[in-house]
Amino acid sequence: MSDIDISLSDAACEQLKNSLLSAGKKAVHLSVREAGCSGLEYVMDYADEPLDDDLVREFDGFSLYVDKDSYAKALAGLQVDYQKDALSSAFVYHNPNKKGECGCGVSFTI
Repeated sequence: MSDIDISLSDAACEQLKNSLLSAGKKAVHLSVREAGCSGLEYVMDYADEPLDDDLVREFDGFSLYVDKDSYAKALAGLQVDYQKDALSSAFVYHNPNKKGECGCGVSFTI
């Protein structure tokens, strides 16, 4: 399935392409898991092939594999950005399904 509505900013795409090239991988797997004080956290791992139930979206130079259950539960409409400043760099998730988050911003509720 390639019509999933998860978007990546240009900065996020560039960072993922560079990271995948360094790791010798061709795709990123995105999911959520139960963790933290608010309930869910994002999990982004390198991958070579999608899992059986993964949804797939192609970007310029790499693939995004999305866990089907995570997509239905919490990831539809997600926008991912990559922000870097003098002290830190991180992927930033703008999730329209999020209802709240923990104080440290690591986990969220839907």
